[in-house]
Amino acid sequence: MTQNLFIGIDLGGTKISTALVDASGRIVARDYRETMAARGQKVVVERMVDAARRVISEAGVVFSQVTGVGVGSPGPIDSRIGVVTAPPNLPGWKDVPLKQLIEERLGITTFLENDANAAALGEYRFGAGQGVQNMIYVTVSTGIGGGLILNGQLYSGTIGTAGEIGHTTVLPQGPYCGCGNRGCLEALASGTAIAREGRELVQRGVPTLIAALAEGNPERVTARLVAEAAEQGDIEAQEILAEAMAYLGVGMANLVNLFNPELIVIGGGLTHLGEKLFRPVRRAIERRAFPAAARVVQVVPAQLGDDAGVLGAAAVAMAQMASTLP
Repeated sequence: MTQNLFIGIDLGGTKISTALVDASGRIVARDYRETMAARGQKVVVERMVDAARRVISEAGVVFSQVTGVGVGSPGPIDSRIGVVTAPPNLPGWKDVPLKQLIEERLGITTFLENDANAAALGEYRFGAGQGVQNMIYVTVSTGIGGGLILNGQLYSGTIGTAGEIGHTTVLPQGPYCGCGNRGCLEALASGTAIAREGRELVQRGVPTLIAALAEGNPERVTARLVAEAAEQGDIEAQEILAEAMAYLGVGMANLVNLFNPELIVIGGGLTHLGEKLFRPVRRAIERRAFPAAARVVQVVPAQLGDDAGVLGAAAVAMAQMASTLP
């Protein structure tokens, strides 16, 4: 008898989150541990496998009761063949056949997906996106990522790289992005971008509350510190946030015109800004997107929080296993 239990593994540069999940999205058992990426690929893979074994053991089930394993990994990856190609925050990883390595050790069918795509699928299946057909998930944190749910299916493109929302060009001669391009949305509206603008003010000696909160040390400036300064009335900090959110709104309006979604779900660390993020994004969509498309789209916060990664990874396995049924 099929037990409808799935393992979701959210692989990050600093942590591995693992959960045993049932078909309704209920987490039956969970494990959280450091990635130890500096110790190399073999150590990380073994930690992932051990975490999967641990949640099976804690739940009191056997391996044969687990239908599938889903892994959400930092990109770039090739989800078709289950290979992690060269993620910047996993040093030494190049063309790692992660699907095969985990499948061989656990004896359970395994699927690999980009972590942002996995989170998108998680929000669609268990979070804010339930009941819609066309949804875009955007995570706005240190970087900007995303995933596309089109006609009820995760769209990952020809080789699995679709949904790189953060690397759409918004300002052609803008600041350099970590990807090597200039003027990417990520280089203009992410936490990293906000911190960079605040740091530049401190370096130039501009007398702002940002500098005071950072005690004059540019290296202490973070997006959260800039937001704190803005909350306390600092004009320069407010301008930095306003500009970043205006660019984010431009990016979202572009997505509305491209995909005509019912829903844009925004998650990630910068959602702590609340309406300081959502209001400018909604306003930009109203002003810049086609009126008919702007009227039908809602922009809402993500619902799954810290569980988006593991629930999304489990949802990848659920979706893939369902698609293989006769």
